[in-house]
Amino acid sequence: MAPVEPTPDALIRIEVVFSPGPRQIELKALTLPLGSCVKDALLGSGLMAQAQGLSVGIWGRKTTLEHVLQDRDRVEVCRGLIVDPKEARRVRYRAHGEKLPRKGVNRLQTRSVPEPSD
Repeated sequence: MAPVEPTPDALIRIEVVFSPGPRQIELKALTLPLGSCVKDALLGSGLMAQAQGLSVGIWGRKTTLEHVLQDRDRVEVCRGLIVDPKEARRVRYRAHGEKLPRKGVNRLQTRSVPEPSD
C-alpha cells in the first residue's frame, strides 16, 4: 500500500500550554495548517504577548519560534526558575533532618558463634 501524501490544505492539531504562575495552567487546543511553526501557534492561541522573553519548547525540549510543527505536538511556554531545584531539595532535607534508615537495610549482621566445649 502506498503512503498517502498530505494535501496542501491538510490541518494539524496541536496544544499550547502556558503556566503564568505556580499551579496555574492555560491549555489551548488549536488546528493549524500543515507547515505552521511555533510562532504561528503562539499567535493563534493569543499567548504571543505573554511568551515574550520566555523559553518555548515542544514536549519538554527547547526549540525556536521558527520550528515547524507536526501533528499532535505540544508547545510549552516556560517561565524561568525562581529557585534552583537542587538547592530547594537541600533546604527541604536540612529542615526535615537526617533520614532514618529503612528497616532491614542497615541492621548489623550478628551471628551466634558456638562457644568451644571443654
